[in-house]
Amino acid sequence: MVPKQKRDAFRAILKGENVIRPGSVYDPISARIAEDLGFELGLLGGSAASLTILGDPDLLLITLSELAEQARRICRAGNIPVLVDADHGYGNALNVRRTVQELEAAGVAGLTIEDTLLPQAYGQAKPQLISLEEGVGKMKAALGGRLDSSLVIVGRTGAASITNIDDAVARAKAYEAAGVDALFFTGVKTRAELNAIASATTLPIILGTFDGELSDTVFLGIHRVRVANQGHAPIAAATQAVYETLKALREGVSPKELKGLPSTELTHRVMREADVKARSAEVLGLKR
Repeated sequence: MVPKQKRDAFRAILKGENVIRPGSVYDPISARIAEDLGFELGLLGGSAASLTILGDPDLLLITLSELAEQARRICRAGNIPVLVDADHGYGNALNVRRTVQELEAAGVAGLTIEDTLLPQAYGQAKPQLISLEEGVGKMKAALGGRLDSSLVIVGRTGAASITNIDDAVARAKAYEAAGVDALFFTGVKTRAELNAIASATTLPIILGTFDGELSDTVFLGIHRVRVANQGHAPIAAATQAVYETLKALREGVSPKELKGLPSTELTHRVMREADVKARSAEVLGLKR
């Protein structure tokens, strides 16, 4: 599937009436597993990318080129559309433009640009936001940077938890007016907050979390939520599995006695061994 087909598939999700839960992916294997399990959308989150690339917390220590390369590896591995957390676009509005160009070339279906002040300002422990005007400039730069109009540009704000819901609504309206394709909100916790957002805007909505009052997918769907994230448990589970396996080996457990390992069938499936063997037989004359 070529990038435009993946982007069109993501746009179909946003134009639909159902709420989907994306699969958190962080490398080619996790993306293939998500695809095989039937997830309609993969999500490369900033924290998962930072942990995969650097093994560091989500403090914006990775670079644009590192993120774009990881996204490229994920996107080439299969057909699942991938939405990438592009943080603040790695700088000012001009950097945002380049971020869009690099991630578009990597094959992503969509990306989010947020209005958080990143990296954190000196002496400021709490998250801060850039001005609404600068946020609008970043959204315009993102839209101006794409070559394929099917690439989904998502305006993201954390104002609901950093300032207040009124600010979140004002920013959402401004980003919608700038021309973004969807709106992403973090920190929205109540039905009243979501109702305020949905009443003031018309675009599809993506939520950073959905629990408590917002766990009802029927309610979410009525209020135009089309994607509801469910965290990044897969990479956490992988970390635990690697820890337990290495710990057992260090303690002298025989490789044949290890628990929790994938079956040979699963391993062959996620590495697409049958396809590789077929190509090898065709172009290298190797027996299947």
